Amino acid sequence: MPVITCIDDLKRMHRAHTPRMFYDYAESGSYTEQTFRENTTDFQKVRLRQKVAVDMSDRSLASDMVGLPVSMPVGLAPVGMTGMQRADGEIKAARAAEALGVPFCLSTMSICSIEDVAEHTTKPFMFQLYVMRDEAFVEAIIGRAKAAGCSALVLTLDLQILGQRHKDLRNGLSAPPRMTPSTVLNLATKWGWGAEMLRTKRRSFGNIVGHAKGVGDTSSLMSWTAEQFDLKLDWDKIARIRDMWGGKLILKGILDADDARRAADFGADAIVVSNHGGRQLDGALSSIRMLPEIVEAVGDQVEIHLDSGIRSGQDVLKALALGAHATWIGRAWLHGLGAMGEAGVTAALTVIRKELDVTMALCGERDIRNVGRQNVLVPAEWSHDYV
Repeated sequence: MPVITCIDDLKRMHRAHTPRMFYDYAESGSYTEQTFRENTTDFQKVRLRQKVAVDMSDRSLASDMVGLPVSMPVGLAPVGMTGMQRADGEIKAARAAEALGVPFCLSTMSICSIEDVAEHTTKPFMFQLYVMRDEAFVEAIIGRAKAAGCSALVLTLDLQILGQRHKDLRNGLSAPPRMTPSTVLNLATKWGWGAEMLRTKRRSFGNIVGHAKGVGDTSSLMSWTAEQFDLKLDWDKIARIRDMWGGKLILKGILDADDARRAADFGADAIVVSNHGGRQLDGALSSIRMLPEIVEAVGDQVEIHLDSGIRSGQDVLKALALGAHATWIGRAWLHGLGAMGEAGVTAALTVIRKELDVTMALCGERDIRNVGRQNVLVPAEWSHDYV
C-alpha cells in the first residue's frame, strides 16, 4: 500500500492508471483554463493565522449540511462519468462517503444509475439534476430520485449551454470510449483499468440509456445529450422543479451576489458558490474569491456551501473561515477513485480530514463550527480589485 500524504499523491496515481481521455476530463477546464487554475491558486493567497498556548484537546469536526449531520463539513460533489474513472465508480465513492459519514451526490450524467447506487448503499445520498428539454424525462428522473430516498436535490444552474473543453474534443471523449487508433494505443497501456471495465456491465450513462425516449444505445445517447440541456431554464422553471421535488433543494452554480439574493428569496435550503470547477465560463473569478461578497449579501438568509478548487483540508478551513457553512470536493475525491478505487476515495477523505483537524488546532480552534474570519488573512482589497 503506497504512502498517501496529500491529494497530489493520488493525482499522480490516477493519471498513471486511467485512460487519457478520462483523466483529462477530470483534470481540465474550459477554453484557456484561467478560471480552472485560479480556483486553486486563489486559495493559496488566503493565509492562516497561527495561535499558540491554546487548549487543543477534544476537537470536533462534526457539523451539518442542510440539516443532515456530517462527520466534517465536506461532501463528495457530483461528477459526470465517474464510472469511467474506475469501474462502478459512483457505487465505490458512495460507499466510501457513507463509511466516513459525509454526503455523496450522484450526477445526472453518472455511469451507475440512481437505482444502482441505492442498491449498494444503506443511507440516503443526494441527487444532482441537469434540467433537460425533455420534460417527461425530468419528471421521471425526479420521481426515481424520490423513490430511491435521496435526501436532497442539487439543481445545477450553470450548465444550460456547455462550455468548450479543448481536451475533451481532442480526445474524442465518449462513454464507453470510441476505438480510434490513438485511443487503442492509450488503452493498451491501461490493462488494470480495462480488466475492471470488462467485469462490469455499467459502461454508459445509466440514468439516461433506457430511460430517455429514443435513447437505447451510445450513438443515440450522444446526439440526445448534445441537444437536451435546457436553454430556457429560468426561475419559473426552477420553481416548478422545486414543487415537483418537494424536498430539500440546493441550488448549485451561484457566482454572483444578485443571483445569491434571488436564490435566498426563492427559499432554497442552500446555495453552492461554484463555477463548475472552471469548466463553464472561463475568465470568471474563482469561487473562493467570490465567496466573501456572496456571504455579505445573503449570509444570514441561506446556507452557503462552496466548491471548485478545494484540494486540501486547509482549503476547507479557508472556505469556512470566509463564511461558507460547508464545502464540496470534486477532483480531490476523483483522484482517489482513479488511483485506488473505493480505498482511494477513503484515502482522499482521510487526508482532507487530517489536514482540516491539524490546521484547525494550529489556528487555535477546537470546534469546526467556531472557525471564522479571525482565523485567516486575506490580501488587502482582494474583493475590490475589479469594478
